[in-house]
Amino acid sequence: MELRHLRYFVAVAEEKNFTRAAERLGMQQPPLSQQIRALEQELGFDLFRRHPKGVDLSIGGSVFLDEARSILENVGRGAARAARAANGIEGNISVGFTSSAAAHPLIPQIVRAYRAARPGVTLNFQEGNAHELTTAVAAGKLNVAFLRRPVVAPVGLVFHRLLEEEMLLVLPMGHRLLKKCDGSRMPAISLKSLRDEQFILVRKHGAPGMYSNLIDACVRAGFTPNITIEVDRMLSNISLVAAGVGVSAVPASMKGFHDGSVVYCHIREGGAELGAPLTLVCQEFEGVPAVAHFLAISRTQVQT
Repeated sequence: MELRHLRYFVAVAEEKNFTRAAERLGMQQPPLSQQIRALEQELGFDLFRRHPKGVDLSIGGSVFLDEARSILENVGRGAARAARAANGIEGNISVGFTSSAAAHPLIPQIVRAYRAARPGVTLNFQEGNAHELTTAVAAGKLNVAFLRRPVVAPVGLVFHRLLEEEMLLVLPMGHRLLKKCDGSRMPAISLKSLRDEQFILVRKHGAPGMYSNLIDACVRAGFTPNITIEVDRMLSNISLVAAGVGVSAVPASMKGFHDGSVVYCHIREGGAELGAPLTLVCQEFEGVPAVAHFLAISRTQVQT
């Protein structure tokens, strides 16, 4: 039994006449009659009661008509959904992000733009550190991930650099280095003035790029930083600075967290070497149309 047999049957049932049904289907009447006979033989019962003026459904034919219509409707819906998925209009995307990446306004901007453009696509989100997210994308557990500086580079992944922003020092309110600041603008602090400070940084496995860059900058400034605490998330850095535990450095887009308890400062020397990139990682040969649209919208939003 093929779908065309069901369509033939439904046309005859609705027209109650083989000739009119054949015209509707764009075929000759004898082949249509033959197909219906073949269908009846396969089913083992007559679908119609035939008479000189046309046909009427048999008892079995009446029941089979409801089933045939349901099958054809389901196939139509399935084909429509498949077409929407093939064109990236419907489906699911899993998106990962680090806490520091999500703090940048570009990320919610991208998500809003994508949801507006593709309301039929469901977005699922997962937070993690850069290493965890990159590994998940490589394993196919995530479609895309937003992170700062890549920490590993598995084969088959592509890292799209969306933008680069400034790194800022974070000091607790009332810190000795802030006493000479008038508060009219963001202060600038030299790294060498932090020689005796306790540093709070993200663990090496989470963000070795920015972590090691800051250490290298301190070494160039004449000292090795005293790292007293390592945390998994940059938001934890700021919370501990607010508690007076030490000092840290974060991307400029995180400025504003714990406002009133910490002060964000420009880096006076060497700051240009401590950029904080925003990176989108995905598989090199990403075959999901909805993901391809997500990447395209991400690039478009960077340019707006």
